[in-house]
Amino acid sequence: MIKSKTLFLFISLILLIIVRYFTTRPVYHNGDMVRITAVVYSDPIKYERSQYLKLAGLKTYLPLFPEISYGDKISVEGLVNGDKLDKPKLVDVKPSSQISKFRNNIISFYQKTLPQPESGLVSGILLGSKGALTQDFYDLTKKTGVAHVVVASGTNVTFVVSFLMGILVLFMSRKKAIYFCIFGILGYLFMSGFDAPLIRAAIMASVLFMAQETGRLVSTWRVLLITAGIMLIIKPDWLIDIGFILSFVSVSSILFFEPKISKWTSKLFSTTIAAQIGVAPILFVTFGQFNILSPIVNALVLWTIPMIMVLGGFGGVVGLIWPFLGKIILYLCYPLLWWFCQIVSLFS
Repeated sequence: MIKSKTLFLFISLILLIIVRYFTTRPVYHNGDMVRITAVVYSDPIKYERSQYLKLAGLKTYLPLFPEISYGDKISVEGLVNGDKLDKPKLVDVKPSSQISKFRNNIISFYQKTLPQPESGLVSGILLGSKGALTQDFYDLTKKTGVAHVVVASGTNVTFVVSFLMGILVLFMSRKKAIYFCIFGILGYLFMSGFDAPLIRAAIMASVLFMAQETGRLVSTWRVLLITAGIMLIIKPDWLIDIGFILSFVSVSSILFFEPKISKWTSKLFSTTIAAQIGVAPILFVTFGQFNILSPIVNALVLWTIPMIMVLGGFGGVVGLIWPFLGKIILYLCYPLLWWFCQIVSLFS
């Protein structure tokens, strides 16, 4: 039985989401000339002749130059045409914040040290940089079902949390480590971007940590639903965002199916299969493709992610101070990146 307070909370969240969705959506008419000013919180996707980003709910394709980066504040003018902005013109670009510049310097160091697609892969895994990935390689990751890994997903937040907690508890009590870990999660968000899957994982991890700190038992299902509600109240447009949908569906699918599947196979493989059960129909309907071998591909590459994040992270930061030492660390990371790329190419 659902407690009355919990039921009231969920009903209130749903009503708030509905109100927010219909009262905050911009009203556009085809042919309207609009100017949109916004901060870029996710790397534009680079194509051969354009860069793509979504502004105020409108799909926008701008010329490759001037190049737009995460953290930039931009102003764009164009004609509304359905859900797109026709003939968009970049009116103004204001430089990104210091954190964004630091992030871009690390990505630049990766690109100078490693070849493609390896440099783009480590940039995507560590910092969620879609723009650093070549379009051909990104298409291959979508075909093989591992695109969620190469653009910094909730899985990456989980690895960050596990790594931080493993280090911090060696030097302080678990109670203090939890607070530092939450700050670490926020720092990772500022570095990797504010895409829906990352925010979902960050909120859930923070709530579960705080519950541990206070000694409370919480339902993961309840945390998941409340997290979705909070995110949609803050930004109702996520209701139709494919990243948001896939993130919550995959977690729900894992919570429901993984305990049953784990009886027959390893933890890593059972988690991958459970997630695919939920997201496969969505991927097929949305993109018209689904690789039946995706669970195998995921199992073959996911084991490399923790070491790529550790070596890639240290190599990038150290490389900004001592380039030679940073390059050596990245060279140690290269075999893992090469393996990942070869598996994706093989199964695509």
